[in-house]
Amino acid sequence: MIKGALSALSLASLCAVLTGCGAGAAKPSLTGVNTGGSAASAYLAALGPGVIGRVSGLKLSTADHQRALAAEYRALEIAPSGQEVEWQGKGVTGSIVAAAPYQVGSQNCRQLSHTVTFNGQEQVARGVACRNSDGTWTPL
Repeated sequence: MIKGALSALSLASLCAVLTGCGAGAAKPSLTGVNTGGSAASAYLAALGPGVIGRVSGLKLSTADHQRALAAEYRALEIAPSGQEVEWQGKGVTGSIVAAAPYQVGSQNCRQLSHTVTFNGQEQVARGVACRNSDGTWTPL
């Protein structure tokens, strides 16, 4: 019981650090994300380049890449299946949709679709990530 309460508290804290999310948010937006905290940085670092890294020809600033990773994390961790999580950067926007979670061994995994619009063109990258016991997600 205590472990579950701590996990919920940790998730709520991480959610606030990454996205400023609230209980009533209908369509998550990640404009102005604060990713400066060490806990947030660890969760985002675990994503590596993320699914966004699979978009060919895309060169993001560090801040925009962090926004994209924060959106991917939020889509994986808390967004309902099929709900868009949006982010906005300088000259680039994106939206991520995560499918329903499924089990692979003892891990929860989700498929992701990350749509990015830059230079007037839209590209879609797809991938799968699985949740680790420490709460981080690892893209496959």
